[in-house]
Amino acid sequence: MDKKLDYYEDIQLFQSNVVLIWTIAFLFFLFTLPLYAPSYYIYLFNLTMVHVILAIGLNILVGNTGQISLGHAGFFAIGAYGTVLLMDKLHFPFILALPLAGFIAAFFGFILGLPALRLKGPYLTIATLGFGLAITHVIGSWDIFGGRMGLNAPPLDLGIPKLGLSWVLESDMALYYLISIITILMVIGAKNILQTRVGRAFVAIRDSDIAAEAMGVNLAFYKTLAFALSAFYAGIAGGLFGFVLGSFNPMVFNIILSIIFLVMVVLGGLGSVAGSIMGAALLTYLQYDLLKNVQEIPYVGNFLVSISKRWFTVVGLENFNSVALGLIMIVIILFEPLGMFGIWVRIKKYWKTWPF
Repeated sequence: MDKKLDYYEDIQLFQSNVVLIWTIAFLFFLFTLPLYAPSYYIYLFNLTMVHVILAIGLNILVGNTGQISLGHAGFFAIGAYGTVLLMDKLHFPFILALPLAGFIAAFFGFILGLPALRLKGPYLTIATLGFGLAITHVIGSWDIFGGRMGLNAPPLDLGIPKLGLSWVLESDMALYYLISIITILMVIGAKNILQTRVGRAFVAIRDSDIAAEAMGVNLAFYKTLAFALSAFYAGIAGGLFGFVLGSFNPMVFNIILSIIFLVMVVLGGLGSVAGSIMGAALLTYLQYDLLKNVQEIPYVGNFLVSISKRWFTVVGLENFNSVALGLIMIVIILFEPLGMFGIWVRIKKYWKTWPF
């Protein structure tokens, strides 16, 4: 590893020309993907990028600041419902409704961050869990949120209809490019934030909040800021999620969803933006493609069906989804605590030192 001689070498976006070239190649692949990928995979990539945004925000809170949250499905729901209601009821354009819904989620994140000043570990986890359950109950009970039936997303208009400017996205491909651009901006924003004084304060709090406070870090400010920033990311992801699905109801934003979000972060690697991307991509693929139809899994699908017929029921085949995710979590925790990012680091170190 080359020695860094200047502070700006530490905060630059691309650490080397090799990273820059591979980033350009990846972006080229990303923007040409809809030209040859099947329509279902366009939908799957849309969903993956939404989960990437949320996983990055959650990792800022959990991986970089050390604050556990099982309530991010609530912020996710606030973003989805907030964006749709702002556009439907108040006639806000999408370009204003989405960030405003993110800020609304950030406000609730700030409120939820206040107990974090006095709670730690399982107590904080229970507090965030209660918030997530409360949000689901509220949006399912009030008519303005559509009750148990939920809401339908309006046409996604990037223009300003009140001024006679309209640009409606009518296809998954058009939505894909919009979500891609937003995801790239959110990833760059997260990387920049974590390389600033704010990001270093987050890490100091994670390592030892007592030592951080002794060094002059304002715990009250940075802990609540971490919750607000993480909730903002979840709100943006939720706003996009509503348009990916087209319609949604409160049951979508349940406690299981919060657990899955946390699994994405742990699976990818705590404290890593790249790990968040890997974890979100892998878990979305497993849930919505590979493990969606167990009997179609190559080589082992028929074996799992036979086990289900003998010991369970064919109706319970989807339970293998949860079993597989649980096994993956156990294996990652036991053999690679740094997650997929740790595996990637090992691969890079191996090839850098090969054949020695």
